Amino acid sequence: MHFRLARSSTISRSTENTGFTCAQCGIAVSPLANGSYRNHCPECLYSLHVDITPGDRANPCGARMRPIALEHHPAKGYMLVHQCLYCGFRRRNRVAQDPHQPDNLDQILTLLPGWSPRGR
Repeated sequence: MHFRLARSSTISRSTENTGFTCAQCGIAVSPLANGSYRNHCPECLYSLHVDITPGDRANPCGARMRPIALEHHPAKGYMLVHQCLYCGFRRRNRVAQDPHQPDNLDQILTLLPGWSPRGR
């Protein structure tokens, strides 16, 4: 799996921005088309605990990270909060803006306090 490869500080953006198969739901995930990096599955929103600092792929944990909340950052927009299922570590990741494979809005809405599908 490409997530477990060590990352050099000189790796190119095109090499880094690659697709992957989601470890949680198994879908094929395309790289983002906007030049940014996709760090979670757009369908189930799960991520992997692979970084010590964002993008370094140096964390040996490697466990799945469950989306647990949605926050808004004034400069970065909406952020998913992920928590590692193994060690409990938490990290925020931007909601992905991608016209080809956008983040699943129904999944994002489930992270809002008090949200109920019956209210839709």
